[in-house]
Amino acid sequence: MAEKEVVETSEAQIAVHWGEEEYYYPSPKFIAQANMTDEEVYDRFSLDNFPNCFKEYADLLDWYEYWDEILDSSDAPCYKWFKGGKINASYNCIDRHLAEYKNKTAIHFVPEPLEEGYQHITFQELYVRVNEFAALLRDFAGLKRGDRVTLHMPMIPELPITMLACARLGVIHSQVFGGFSGRACADRIVDSGSRVLITADAYYRSGTLLDHKQNADIAVDLAGKDGQTVDKVLIWQRYTGKASSPTPMVDGRDFFVNEELQNFYGARVEPEKMNAEDPLFLMYTSGTTGKPKGCQHGTGGYLAYTAGTSKYVQDIHPTDVYWCMADIGWITGHSYIVYGPLAIAASTVVYEGVPTYPDAGRAWRIAQDLDVNIFHTAPTAIRALRKIGPDEPAKYNYEFKHMTTVGEPIEPEVWKWYHKAVGQGKAAIVDTWWQTETGGFLCSTLPALQPMKPGSAGPGMPGIHPILYDDEGNEVPPGTGKAANICIQNPWPGMFQTIWGDRDRFVDTYFARYCKDPKSTKWQDWPYMTGDAAVIAEDGYVRILGRIDDVINVSGHRLGTKEIESASLVVEEVAEAAVIPVNHEIKGKEVELYVALKPGFEASDALAKKISDAVCDEIGKIAKPRMVWIVKDMPKTRSGKIMRRVLASISNNQDEGDVTTLANPEIVAEIKKQVQG
Repeated sequence: MAEKEVVETSEAQIAVHWGEEEYYYPSPKFIAQANMTDEEVYDRFSLDNFPNCFKEYADLLDWYEYWDEILDSSDAPCYKWFKGGKINASYNCIDRHLAEYKNKTAIHFVPEPLEEGYQHITFQELYVRVNEFAALLRDFAGLKRGDRVTLHMPMIPELPITMLACARLGVIHSQVFGGFSGRACADRIVDSGSRVLITADAYYRSGTLLDHKQNADIAVDLAGKDGQTVDKVLIWQRYTGKASSPTPMVDGRDFFVNEELQNFYGARVEPEKMNAEDPLFLMYTSGTTGKPKGCQHGTGGYLAYTAGTSKYVQDIHPTDVYWCMADIGWITGHSYIVYGPLAIAASTVVYEGVPTYPDAGRAWRIAQDLDVNIFHTAPTAIRALRKIGPDEPAKYNYEFKHMTTVGEPIEPEVWKWYHKAVGQGKAAIVDTWWQTETGGFLCSTLPALQPMKPGSAGPGMPGIHPILYDDEGNEVPPGTGKAANICIQNPWPGMFQTIWGDRDRFVDTYFARYCKDPKSTKWQDWPYMTGDAAVIAEDGYVRILGRIDDVINVSGHRLGTKEIESASLVVEEVAEAAVIPVNHEIKGKEVELYVALKPGFEASDALAKKISDAVCDEIGKIAKPRMVWIVKDMPKTRSGKIMRRVLASISNNQDEGDVTTLANPEIVAEIKKQVQG
C-alpha cells in the first residue's frame, strides 16, 4: 500500500512543487503608447468568434484579392487560411511601405568586427536589392514559383534579402542555420528537392572569419550521393570583390552572386500573386528520432499572424528600433527578425556575431549606438550575459521600453535580473511560448493589458485556447497545481500546414493522440498536441515545464527538469544549471545536477551542499540531487543551448557520441574526468 501512495501522478502529469510568483505591472508610460490597450480583444477572439476574429490580423496586410473563406478545414488537420485570397509576402514587407517610409532604415546590420561600421539599409535600398536578386534567381538560376531552394547562410543582410527575393518569385525557401554542418544541410537539400544552394563564403564568429564555403562542397557532395543533384551554388561574398574562403570554386557550378548581380542592375520583378495557402518556406526542426521534419508554412496565414503578433505583443511601431538577438536560421528569426517586423514597417537589427564578443558589454553598446528600444532574445543568452557580465548593462546609456524572451522557459531568478539589470525596472517583458511548428506566439501577456509573472508565459494569446490533457484525454483544469500535456483546442493562421512530403507523420506527431474522430473535418475534433508539459494557474497563466520528455520519474514522482534547474539558480553563485536523470535500480531514476558558476566564485563542497539544500528547500527532498557537479562550463551547441544529452551520457557511463559540432568540445573530456575519475 505504501508503495502505491508514492505514485501521485499519471504518465502525462508532472508533480509541480514551486509556487506562483508575484505580478509585475507595466508602467503608465508604456500603456500610454501601446498598440493594444483594448481589453475587449479577448472577447473578440473568443472561441465563439472563431475563426472570423483573425480577419483583424489579415487586415494588417495588403491583398491583391480578398479571400472567400477565412478557414477551410475540409482536409483537417491540414488547414487552409484565407482561402481564395491572393497576396505576396515580399510586396507586404517592402513595396507597400515605400510611399511613406522609403528613406527609413529597414535593416540595421551590425558586423561582428568592431572596426567595421554599421550598415543601414533603407526600405528603398532593400527594394532595389531584393528586385535585382529576384531577377538573378529567375533568369540566371532558373527558379520559378513552387520551386524549393536551400539557403545555408549566416547572419548577414543578404540573408533577409535572399528570403524576400524568393518570396517575390513564389520560390519556397528553406534556410539552414549557419552553424549547422554540411551533412545537416545535405539532409535538407535532399528532403526538399532543392537544385540550387545559396550560401556565403565566410562569416565572423567570436572574432574568427570562418570558412563557410567548405560546408557547401560537403553538402552538395553528400546530397548527390543521396540522389539530389545541385546544379548551381550561389555564393554571397562577405567582402564584395574579395575571396574570404580558401576553399576553391567549382567551375560551372559555383558562382559569386556579387559578380553575377552586375548583369541585373536596375532590374525590377513584379511580385507573384500567390494564393494565401501557397507555401512560403520550409523550416526544419529536429525530431527526437529519425530525420528532421520540414515544417511547411503558408503565405497569407503565416504573414498575418507574424504581423499581428509583432504589432500587438512586441508593441513595434514604425518609429521604434527593434532588435531580436536571435538567428534567422531558426523560426524566431524568420517570424520576428524578417517577416513580422518588416510587414509592419519596423527597423529591424541584424547582428552577425555572438553577444559576448569581444566582451559581455557588446549587446548593450549596440543598444546604445542604435538607440534600440525593443529587445528580444532567448533565456540562453540572458543566462550567459548574467553569468559573465552581470554589471555590464548599467554602464551603458540605452532604454528599453519592451523586452521579449523566447525559446525555452526562463527561470524566475533570471527573469528578475533581466527585468532589473537589463530593463532598469522600467521595461515591459513578454515571456513568449511557441514553437517552430506554430509560426508565432501561442502564450504571452499582452504587455499593456496584463501584469507580468516571472517564470510564467502568461495566458493564451487572443484566439489561442490552450487546454491540458492527461494521458487518458481527460482535461486537467486550471488552478489544480497539476501539470499535463498542453494542447491547443483550435487552429490559428500561423500554424504550419503539414510536414513537407509526409502528411501521415504530421497527423501522427501532432494530432493523433487526442483526436476525437480521425475522419472528422471539424477543427473541434483535432486538438494540436505541442509535446510540452505545462501547468495552468488559477489566473489562466501558463507555465511551461519543458518537453514531455524532459521529465524525471523519481520513485513515481514525475519531476520537471526545468523546476529543479530554476531552484538551483536561486543560489546567487550559480549561473547555469542542467539536470540529468541517472538510472537507479530502486527509484528508477535519480537526479544529478550540473552547475556552472558566475565569474569570481570558486567550487567547493560547501557550495555544492548549499545548492543541493536550495533544491530541497524550493521543491522538497524528493528532488534532492544525488550529486551536484560544479563544472567550469557546460557543453553547448553553437547557438548556446546546453547539451544535456552529453552530460547524461557521462553520468550514466555511456558513449557521449560525436561532440565535434559543439561550440566547446574540449570541455567534454574535462567533465568526464571529473565525474568518472
